[in-house]
Amino acid sequence: MMDTNRYARFAAELEPGWVWLVGAGPGDPGLLTLHALSALEQAEVLVHDALVDARIVALAPETAERIDVGKRGWHKSPKQSEISDLLVDLARQGRRVVRLKGGDPFVFGRGAEETRALVEAGIPFRIVPGITAGIGGLAYAGIPLTTRSTNDVVAFVTGHDESGAMARRVKWEDLAATVPVLVVYMPMRSLADICKRMIAGGRDGNESCAVIASASTPAQRVVVTTLSRAAADVAAAGIQSPAMFVVGPVVDWRRWVDWFKAAAG
Repeated sequence: MMDTNRYARFAAELEPGWVWLVGAGPGDPGLLTLHALSALEQAEVLVHDALVDARIVALAPETAERIDVGKRGWHKSPKQSEISDLLVDLARQGRRVVRLKGGDPFVFGRGAEETRALVEAGIPFRIVPGITAGIGGLAYAGIPLTTRSTNDVVAFVTGHDESGAMARRVKWEDLAATVPVLVVYMPMRSLADICKRMIAGGRDGNESCAVIASASTPAQRVVVTTLSRAAADVAAAGIQSPAMFVVGPVVDWRRWVDWFKAAAG
């Protein structure tokens, strides 16, 4: 049994009227930082994303108000401006506010926009980084982000932009031609087009790739396939969001590094 009192000296006080933007990591509660756990234990109101693991949400006190502001693709969801206004309003009420976000608040997480709204409103805040899914999710899938023999560069890319369509500012062909390992967040709706554009940029259709769904949770699923078959294989497997897509020679290392099923089993 872990003695949490040993770590109390590292905790910071979440003061009334403050907002802490906290990264919840990819799913496994064990990947929370000490500051994240401390924030949850002190929260008077928890404003959380839809995809934050329920076991993490449950770490807040029973007395804490829980507000789900998750954006669900292609369904009616709170606007970003509404979420930012809510954080400001709760802080002005003098409450201890935790804004709990999946992964890391500043990696495709709209944390920068929420922080700017707090600054403009004069609300004090703290950032608690989390393990982003592009790192933690790959580790739980048994796929190293880099190895000395495969790549010196990696790119993190979003699969869709603010409109919900395939990310139009991403030069997929250029990335495919120059970056050996690409990790794509939120790829599912545009997966077929992403693969086609990577192949058009010079990637071999037989190159290994993988889709990781519900990373680091008991529901984790990993489909290893090739660029030319990825969309069909993922559809046949019934994979749903949340998911990550990784392309490159590091995927082949899964045959040696795959550990999570045995560890969780």
